[in-house]
Amino acid sequence: MTCTSVDMDIHRADEQSVRSGRREPPSVQYYRASEMVPDDKGLLHDLLQKQPAVLGSLQISSGLLSVGVGIIFSLAQEMNESLFTLFRVSHLTGVLFIIAGGLSNLLFKYPGLLPVSYVANCGCIVVAAVAACLIIVDLSDWNPAYEQYLRVELLELCVLGLELILSTILCFWFSREKSSKSL
Repeated sequence: MTCTSVDMDIHRADEQSVRSGRREPPSVQYYRASEMVPDDKGLLHDLLQKQPAVLGSLQISSGLLSVGVGIIFSLAQEMNESLFTLFRVSHLTGVLFIIAGGLSNLLFKYPGLLPVSYVANCGCIVVAAVAACLIIVDLSDWNPAYEQYLRVELLELCVLGLELILSTILCFWFSREKSSKSL
């Protein structure tokens, strides 16, 4: 083992005045900031605090559910039995919502995708509204022979309602962010 002799005492300038015989009060120094430095906020900081990725993940999961319902309907029904199957409503809305949800999730890493994500979510609103109208027309002109599909179409209508709400919230947030950047 090595041994060393190091002076561990605290040396102060005030000790010199005590040694000379004078008693002066110790000098106290305070730190005072001369200028306030604002926090460095990144791009889309206020928007990203609202967690749009969570809503984007919900969009992806509801899109996957829509695609699954569409696959079930396309396998179980004839093409001319309903408008829902004829126009492949759930396939179209599902894929569109998966894309829009993915874009909302990518905003953390790529803030430049904000306009693209805004347009995709506005497109989702339009497509979901048209799809909901087609499902409502299908339900109003329902054939009792296809009673087993009624609940699944109602489920798809509820999923479309959820997708409409999610896209509306995201579009509102994105438009506020775009307007605050233009000021």
